[in-house]
Parts: sequence; C-alpha cells; structure tokens
Amino acid sequence: MVDHYFSASPTSAENLRRIKVTLSGRTVELTTAAGVFSPEHLDVGTSVLLAHSPEPPSGGDFLDLGCGWGPISLALAAAAPGAEVLAVDVNPRALELTAENAATAGLHVTALTPDDALAHLGPDGRVDAIWSNPPVRVGKQALHDLLDLWLPRLAPGALAHLVVGKNLGADSLYRWLAEDRGWAVERIASAKGFRVLAVTGR
Repeated sequence: MVDHYFSASPTSAENLRRIKVTLSGRTVELTTAAGVFSPEHLDVGTSVLLAHSPEPPSGGDFLDLGCGWGPISLALAAAAPGAEVLAVDVNPRALELTAENAATAGLHVTALTPDDALAHLGPDGRVDAIWSNPPVRVGKQALHDLLDLWLPRLAPGALAHLVVGKNLGADSLYRWLAEDRGWAVERIASAKGFRVLAVTGR
C-alpha cells in the first residue's frame, strides 16, 4: 500500500533520513521520513512561502496548517521565540518528526492533530498568524472544508499566508476565497510556479 503524505495512518517503512535546511537564517540538520510531504528536501512551495512572506508578529498564537516534518513551524518559532506555534497535521509520523526537529533545533513548537489543536484553542480561540503550504492534493472540496474550518480562527486583522502552485489551482482558490467566501485576500508574491496569498482575518 502506498501512503499519501496526508494519510492519517501511514503504513510504509519510515526510512528516516537527515537533511540540512536553512530556516530563518539558521542552517540545521533535521530528520525526515517516508510517508510525509517532501522527505528528500525543503520543497519549492514552502521555500517560496518562507522567502516571500513578511516577518510574523513578535508574539501570539501561530498555526502551521499541514506541518509535515516541520519547516514552517520551525521558521515561525525561530522568527518569533515568544510565540506559541501550533504545528497541525493529520499524519502522526509528521507530528513526531516536527516535535523531534523542534527539539533538535532548540525551538518550542507544539505538534497536534486537528482535533487536539481545536481543543487546545477552545471554542472561541483565535490565532495571530496562519502560515501554510496546504495539502491541495486532498481535493478541492476537502481543501475548501479545511480552510472553512481554520480561516475563521484568524484574529481580526491577522494574516494567513498560503502558498499554492499556479498549476494546482492558486488562481481558482483566490477567486473562491474572495468571491465565494468574502475574504479580503491579496496575491503578495509569485515565484517558481507558486503564488503566495495573504488572507486577512475578520
């Protein structure tokens, strides 16, 4: 059986590997594994998001939606040591790797399943930033459901930065966010076949 990176219960062998990545100006050696997104290297979309998004607020509650092995979470934690970074993924292998990599890098990140993250925030809890390379390959409806669940958790005026491939529906997602859901959304960058969208909390 072949696992997808968004599998809730990956069954493939882990095949752990060590890779060097540079996050927020720091080069660190981290652990990745089979059954998670982009185990061989920092993927292009995430690198575009990290390069073209503004610095996060200096503190608050941040959300990395679909954390994989943790590069976005670690970059957020490094950029804002006073923030609480919630790394959220359905894949338990991804959560384990993110927690391990945060410890290796000396950073504080809390890795949680979606249900646990919702419980952690509480029924009315808001976040001060969302950064995400969302799992577009789950399908359009599942992606829309994911964003319908989490974008309303943005505090008023807070920003969600999403990176999506142009050939994977970035422009149609922009239209859906702006026209169907009424979010204030802006294309803030376009590079290497990806767009970075900024959505403002209301």
